[in-house]
Amino acid sequence: MTRAKVCGLTREADVDAAVDAGADALGFLVDVPVDSPREIPVERAAELAARVPPFVTTVLVTMQETPGRALGLAADAGVDAIQLHGGLGVGDLAYVKANFDGALLAAVDAANPEEAARVAGVVDAVLLDSLDAAGAGGTGETADWPATADVARDLDVPVLLAGGLTPDNVAEAVGVVAPYGVDVASGVEARGGEKDNDAVRRFVRNAEHGDAEVVTP
Repeated sequence: MTRAKVCGLTREADVDAAVDAGADALGFLVDVPVDSPREIPVERAAELAARVPPFVTTVLVTMQETPGRALGLAADAGVDAIQLHGGLGVGDLAYVKANFDGALLAAVDAANPEEAARVAGVVDAVLLDSLDAAGAGGTGETADWPATADVARDLDVPVLLAGGLTPDNVAEAVGVVAPYGVDVASGVEARGGEKDNDAVRRFVRNAEHGDAEVVTP
């Protein structure tokens, strides 16, 4: 069964709704150098993460130039996992992994299989996304799914698929790529930073069941 991560949560009601929908992981966007309606202060991330029950993974999503800053934010937020975007090299990722008592995910452009292979050796999972020039996600653009499937098959760690996913296309994406998990932010929003809870429910359901049982509005 494909896991589902709902990212960019900013409100208590949306956290609760994602948990009720059966999401496996929740992401909180903190300290990024791009303009996003989903970015929240680390103190707010800590408040929201504290609401999440056991067995649902809380994830700090951030872009940092130093591994120490990423580790400090994760400690302040009290999360289970770190998802890193941006320019940290393999050595820095390895440092974060060695000094963090939790899972480490690295976001890589789905069109860059060489980079995915480099980071796979030092992280717990690779997030294949449609990234912008700065390495940020949330572009709303889908990747080339057949090509992404080829990349995913060559990696020895779990792969999460992101980029332009919605309740209406996630089942198809899962069918093509067969990822360990899928990640959504803008694709389930009523407006920037606020989730459409029915869309979240349908996304999680369709991700878990693939083409077998697609839930429509």
